[in-house]
Amino acid sequence: MTLPPNFGRAIDLSGPGKAPAAVSAQSAVASVTAANIASEFLTLSRTKPVVVACWSPRSQESMTVVDVLAKLQAMDEERWVLGSLNVDQEQQVAQALQVRTVPYAIALVNEQIVPLFEQSYPEAQIRMVIDKVLSLAFEQGIGGEGEVPEAPMEPEEEEALNALEAGDFATAEAAYKKLLARKPQDNFAKLGLAQTQLLIRTAGLDADAISAEADADPKNVELQMKSADLEISRGDVDLAFARLLKYIREFRGPDQTLAKDHLIQLFSLVDPADPRLVKARSALASALY
Repeated sequence: MTLPPNFGRAIDLSGPGKAPAAVSAQSAVASVTAANIASEFLTLSRTKPVVVACWSPRSQESMTVVDVLAKLQAMDEERWVLGSLNVDQEQQVAQALQVRTVPYAIALVNEQIVPLFEQSYPEAQIRMVIDKVLSLAFEQGIGGEGEVPEAPMEPEEEEALNALEAGDFATAEAAYKKLLARKPQDNFAKLGLAQTQLLIRTAGLDADAISAEADADPKNVELQMKSADLEISRGDVDLAFARLLKYIREFRGPDQTLAKDHLIQLFSLVDPADPRLVKARSALASALY
């Protein structure tokens, strides 16, 4: 399932800005805070899809997006939950969600984060995004009250999924690349490509043999990367991250760069809010600087 591309402009959160005079109705939407994001919004996402709209009083566009989302939520008779995150007031939450610009929106589905968009959308495009969130939630058994709209699938995505079902990873990879060439900010296509490339790299490998070789030859960056691929493919996220972080700390030069780039590629396969990922990102920064 693929979301529409990003449109419009965004405000960079790294610098100061002047708040616009216009006032948004975002104050009527439930606020997301450090105190309630886990206890309320993540919990709600087990039974209904949740959309979190990140905004700043410095960006009129971001406040307008919250208003549009509130309108769509009312039209959908609360089949999904909307929360608003003031990034200026809740900087810790914004950092955890990796908010770099506003407007920015994510969905929470069964406690999993799905990035939606990070620029301003027309209402019709936001409607498409919400329809896809509802369909994704329905597929996972979340929500389902009323008729869930059928989300249109991009032709390249359909080609990729058919190829994956047939075990043709090369064709799937090419299809995702075509889609990203047309829609560079498509988050589902990015994830699909990363997952497909992991399947390509691990196809036919003997996990036990690779792991033993990597442990016996810790200086061999290719073996460390192969072993990390196999570890993350079976869910051993901590082990995969720790393996490459150890290599990055102990070695310098081109091979260190290879290990770093590979680790960042593996980061894209993990939920951005996963504490293991947050910890690994911090450890990578410490190892490099």
